[in-house]
Amino acid sequence: MEYEIGANESVSTAVVCAVSAVEGREPRSLRPLTDVLDPDALDTLFGSRHDVTARPGGRLTFVYSKCWVTVDNGEYLTLRPIDPRISDESGPDVVDSGAQ
Repeated sequence: MEYEIGANESVSTAVVCAVSAVEGREPRSLRPLTDVLDPDALDTLFGSRHDVTARPGGRLTFVYSKCWVTVDNGEYLTLRPIDPRISDESGPDVVDSGAQ
């Protein structure tokens, strides 16, 4: 699933909304995002710089609930369901190249 992050939507909120849509569940029924990563750090990583200019590039991939979540440039999410035999509670999260 592809998800475009809204102009006034935080990356962390977009992740929870997109994963809940893919899984057909209410956002509140998902494991808290804070159990996987720091939502404030995620939002800061893809937020504007102190001088309000956009950060160039950046990609982060991690497991949340039953999905691989990839954040591209803080503008788009790609969600891929993981094998149902794999749980984000039993294995390590994966981080792929960081944002600048």
